[in-house]
Amino acid sequence: MFASLRRPDILLTTLAAAGILMVTMGTRQSFGLFIAPLDASTGLGIATISFALAIGQFAWGAIQPVAGACADRYGPRAVLIGGIVLLAFGTAVTPLMHSGLGLTVSLGLLAAMGSGAGSFSVLIGAAAQRLPLAARGSASGVINAGGSLGQFVFAPIMQRLIQGIGWMGALWAMALMTLAALPLVGKLTQGTAAPHAHGEEDRGVMHAIRVALSDRSYLLLHAGFFTCGFHVAFLVTHLPGEVNLCGLPPSVASWSLAIIGLANIFGSLYAGSCVARYRSKYVLAWMYASRTVLIAAYLVAPHTELTFYLFAAGLGFTWLATVPPTAAIVGKLFGVRYLATLFGLTLLSHQTGGFFGAWLGGLAISQFGDYHWMWYADMALAAAAALVNLPIREAPVAPVAPANA
Repeated sequence: MFASLRRPDILLTTLAAAGILMVTMGTRQSFGLFIAPLDASTGLGIATISFALAIGQFAWGAIQPVAGACADRYGPRAVLIGGIVLLAFGTAVTPLMHSGLGLTVSLGLLAAMGSGAGSFSVLIGAAAQRLPLAARGSASGVINAGGSLGQFVFAPIMQRLIQGIGWMGALWAMALMTLAALPLVGKLTQGTAAPHAHGEEDRGVMHAIRVALSDRSYLLLHAGFFTCGFHVAFLVTHLPGEVNLCGLPPSVASWSLAIIGLANIFGSLYAGSCVARYRSKYVLAWMYASRTVLIAAYLVAPHTELTFYLFAAGLGFTWLATVPPTAAIVGKLFGVRYLATLFGLTLLSHQTGGFFGAWLGGLAISQFGDYHWMWYADMALAAAAALVNLPIREAPVAPVAPANA
């Protein structure tokens, strides 16, 4: 399944990108564990903290096309280094913030933008430009699995640190751990991007964006990815609160998040292999439809520890496994020259959904005392996402830039 990655230089590039994503996503996906201790310490209220994290969801997406465009224009090295340092800084200054505005700046802007600059669009774009066509599908699955491994590793470690040294010390420790990704940047960017095919005009990033935004399939892809963002942000932000409502210990939340990450490692690898075998739009439709069924099953099941762990395993298999087929469709439509930029715009749609998932979850618990309406909305959106992916066309449009052979 991954024979295309056996060449040492291809494997090194892929694993370096996966390692960077492991750190940036592991850090970002652990912030939900800090809601309760932040609320207890500052008294700001869950709605206020959720809003700061919701801003972070949007900022993480908003920076993706900007970071992608900078990486496409100037190279990914400086973008990745700046993103990792900014993520560490935003995490480190959060304990010094004692207001909603302060949290919005530290977690909602600094940490989120840093994580976004060191995330999918730049990493997959950088890898795609350095890998042969046959290796890209499998590589995107491995890179995505790195982010899931980060969630699996970071969530229980952060929960243990919160209990052992307090939430402030845990955030400072996480900031130091983030900097461990810096040496991997050199490994990813030490090669040069593959040359583009001759005879096709590169008319620039703005032309690429205009062509993409006028394409119906690209817009349908955005609509489905909006739902994915809503779903992921709601769960990663408010699953600890749902666990608390069920009268279960906080460790259930951290282990559920870890299981989601572990399951998504396998889901991401499988999705990467499916990209080379099936149409990506059908892979996406199946993933979104499965979420509708899993949420319905969760709502009627007894809310025990086992239920949460099984629910996490089921959802985790498709959690962010949507990334490889989504990136593959963007690459099929427009080539890889501006993949970081165009996939970054798709991630902006994802995180617009993420903003509403995180924010509305906080409003729901404040207004109604539970998350029932959020679960129903999540089911409806997942079903709609499955349907909107079916009409997507995967054949190339009029080329915006040559794809690598």
